Amino acid sequence: MSLTNPALIVARAALGVLTLVAVAVQLVSHLASAFPVLNFFSYFTILCNSLAGVVLLLGAYLGATKADVPRWYDGLRAATVVYMAVVGVVFVALLRNVDLGGLKPWINATHHYLMPVVMVVDWLVCRPRQGPDARSRMVTLVFPLVYVIYVLLRGAAVGWYPYPFLNPALVGGYPMVAAYVAGMVVTFVVAGLLVGVVHRRQHAAQAT
Repeated sequence: MSLTNPALIVARAALGVLTLVAVAVQLVSHLASAFPVLNFFSYFTILCNSLAGVVLLLGAYLGATKADVPRWYDGLRAATVVYMAVVGVVFVALLRNVDLGGLKPWINATHHYLMPVVMVVDWLVCRPRQGPDARSRMVTLVFPLVYVIYVLLRGAAVGWYPYPFLNPALVGGYPMVAAYVAGMVVTFVVAGLLVGVVHRRQHAAQAT
């Protein structure tokens, strides 16, 4: 599907606004219950859905203005697809039955179910000019690794962790945390490889 397709532009704009509104509504709700702002933005889901909203709105803008797509946008989009796919997988595998506290049900559905699917489908229906190579896949891992380091250092300092599987007191110590992190890294790598494979097959099919 072309980047300038009107249906794609409208869908990207609407879904981008939806996920950003969901972030804003949940933030207001958390602030009303005196939940620290830094804690709120320490959730990987919040960070990635915010990024997904921006990527979708940028895509809608580029399509509406028929502007040339910069190379960095394709790279950012590919990374976001990987992040959001992992958000969906990790939630279903590890957090689906965890008490989500004050998370509103419609926001939970939007951030953990809808948006991961949306970003993957968007990648499938609108092919980027340039897919992720080995170097860009390695760069994609930087953000999650920095995030984990931040969570562990801050958690050790303040005693709060956004996810139970990153809390050594809940999972049996740092060796188990390391095992969970290793599993997440593998998930990120596999997701990145799949994104690249899909891109190459799409272009090969188009060439034939």
